Amino acid sequence: MFSFSSQFSDGENSYRLIAALFLRLLAIIYFMAFFSLSFQITGLVGEQGILPLSPWLDSLLSEMGGSAFVYFPMLFWFEQSDFFLQAVAWSGCVVSISLLLNIWPRLSLILLFIFYLSLVKAGQTFMNFQWDGLLLEAGFLAIFLRPDSRILILLFRWLLFRLRFMSGISKLVMGDPSWLGMTALIYYFETQPLPHVGAWYFDNLPQILLIAATVLVLIIEIIVPFMMFLPRRYRLIAAWATLALQVLIMLSSNHNWFNFLTIALCLFLFDDKAVRRIVPGGLERWLTMSWAQRLQNPRARRSVAASYLLAGVVTLGGILSIHKLVTNRSLGTVADTLQDILQQWHIVNTYHVFPTMTTRQIELKIEGSIDGINWKEYEFIHRPNALSKAPTIVFPHHPRLDWMMWFVPFHPRFLPWFDAFLQTLLENSAQVTALLKDNPFKDQAPRYLRVNAWHYEFTSPAEREQTGNWWKRSYLGPFYPLPGKYRIAP
Repeated sequence: MFSFSSQFSDGENSYRLIAALFLRLLAIIYFMAFFSLSFQITGLVGEQGILPLSPWLDSLLSEMGGSAFVYFPMLFWFEQSDFFLQAVAWSGCVVSISLLLNIWPRLSLILLFIFYLSLVKAGQTFMNFQWDGLLLEAGFLAIFLRPDSRILILLFRWLLFRLRFMSGISKLVMGDPSWLGMTALIYYFETQPLPHVGAWYFDNLPQILLIAATVLVLIIEIIVPFMMFLPRRYRLIAAWATLALQVLIMLSSNHNWFNFLTIALCLFLFDDKAVRRIVPGGLERWLTMSWAQRLQNPRARRSVAASYLLAGVVTLGGILSIHKLVTNRSLGTVADTLQDILQQWHIVNTYHVFPTMTTRQIELKIEGSIDGINWKEYEFIHRPNALSKAPTIVFPHHPRLDWMMWFVPFHPRFLPWFDAFLQTLLENSAQVTALLKDNPFKDQAPRYLRVNAWHYEFTSPAEREQTGNWWKRSYLGPFYPLPGKYRIAP
């Protein structure tokens, strides 16, 4: 397996400690992801969930035949029960701890990839986030990681490069006026999917500072990534610039474990000599000795051959994804098929974090009624609601229903799942209402639903001092996603 007795050297610097530390961090991040999902998965895609898994798989088989197994790889082809969904999520937690403790690490990495890939495919639109793909891509590379392999170290840098560069260049090639006009951060902190209390403070910074910060973000995301392949001095600059941006994002945004994973990937821009300064000697001995004892590689030649094959596939897939993002053009049927399969298995992904910027925070308020006269509101746990309540800090947790609600007013393609969500509220599904702050209809299901749209804005410091409110809002009117498909009051 991994060989820590030999060291890949870049000058005088090895990557033995870097590799051991990264895999421990990856285990923690995997645990965060699985644990966060374990309480949500049945409400999202369980038997009584918003998008039940079993009928969806039946429709895939009917439409695609045997190719469905190739394009939608998951364990849930064999079993779709709520018990099995939760069993896979909790098994992921257990195996994450196994990896952290260095128990069967290679097997642990393989199982973690299989479990999380299965949950991502089963989760449908609720698991279609770029950080889910990033975790799988990093986890797949980690299966082959050896600190004496120049190829694997470069592949992790290539992954970090694509994540940062594609996130930056997409902001320009998609023609968003706020990014092109360098005003994106004037809107971002208020209008992001799930702001926390730090966003209020950033939003109230002087506009000239926010414009300058927008320019700086584009520089860090588009220009700095190229430094990741330069000599050590420049790589360290790229690492610290990327780390600084990730810390600022965490201070202003709820992005679950995404920023932690990006920070972990930055380790491969350092080397043991750089990291050893902040890692106590005892911890270093424990980390590297443990890995050295457990992870030996008796088949070095086979491992090297696998690394070359992996490098070819990942590099080609990454180039294809960048080309398609930048040019929006195909390179032919074979290339498109390869890219599609790699993306379906999340071995190579396309990244474009916030390529367009919304300029308003629109909140949908769902209300139910038994008689059509008296209405009670369904409150989400983490979405903006009471004006006096500070936006909550939830990372590294990822409340997927709360996140997905942000997309509904802006993107019509999300209306079908929202309609299904409303249907489950009319059925009073216990699994779905458990995803909300409270169920106002515990004893009897509502007969009617209505949805109203509100425009939420952060208060200014003066307004907050006067009213004590973090938010102010104005009524936009009723919201009718798919009229006639459920019992909604006129």
